[in-house]
Amino acid sequence: MSTPAPRPAAPAALAHRGFSPEGAENTLDAVRAARDLGYAWIETDVNTTADGVVLSFHDETLDRVTGTPGAVSALTWEQVRRARVAGGPAIPTLAELLRAFPELRFNIDVKDEASVAALPPLLHELGAAGRVRVTSFSESRRRRTLRALRALTGGPVPTSSGKEGMRLLLVSSWLGGPAWRIARRLAARWIEPFDTVQIPRRHRVRGGREIELVTPRFLAFAHRHGIAVHVWTVNDPGEMAELLELGVDGIVTDRADLLADLLARRGQWPPSGV
Repeated sequence: MSTPAPRPAAPAALAHRGFSPEGAENTLDAVRAARDLGYAWIETDVNTTADGVVLSFHDETLDRVTGTPGAVSALTWEQVRRARVAGGPAIPTLAELLRAFPELRFNIDVKDEASVAALPPLLHELGAAGRVRVTSFSESRRRRTLRALRALTGGPVPTSSGKEGMRLLLVSSWLGGPAWRIARRLAARWIEPFDTVQIPRRHRVRGGREIELVTPRFLAFAHRHGIAVHVWTVNDPGEMAELLELGVDGIVTDRADLLADLLARRGQWPPSGV
């Protein structure tokens, strides 16, 4: 039987879209609330307006969180700025977040095609490439964003895998042996290297059955190849504790307050800034 991976001294704690139980996600208020709890990392998303303004905003449309119709990509920043998240705060630009919280790091999920072109020059202009992790479910968007950003900065950029990279790592861990080296060589053209994988604990397959993805074997395999494992989106303290005992490197949560309390009780607060 595989043994659990060694417990990190201070696992990374990522506040998912900041911290706002009232639903004002990805706003200045939500990020401030997470910062005030002691968080070093904020998970956020970017979509870009029709006139090229990069927003800290998850959805491709405004409807769900603002009650205002319209696709972000079809609206100008002047139109978007009138909307209110959960009836309260305005939608912030990513530049506003980066300027308002220079001490924080941001895990940025590139949600749309326009952000592939708009995000790298923004991060370069603000000198913020050293305090972000770039990721996307789309491997193509992740790859092109990273390559553009590296061309501007000339340096490495922390990154988490897209779906294809996550699947490749999972399958390689099941096969064992030299599978990862072979898979990386074969997939090098379309899967950009990554230092982190952000993954759900379980995955539902046909028939409604769930399979465990985050296992001691998978963690040991990832760690052996220098890859950190973050699990999303975990809101139950009992499950958080189980994952920390397994040896995960980080947890992404909507309940930043509960994760902070748990880590403090374990003597693992403040969280890691890496």
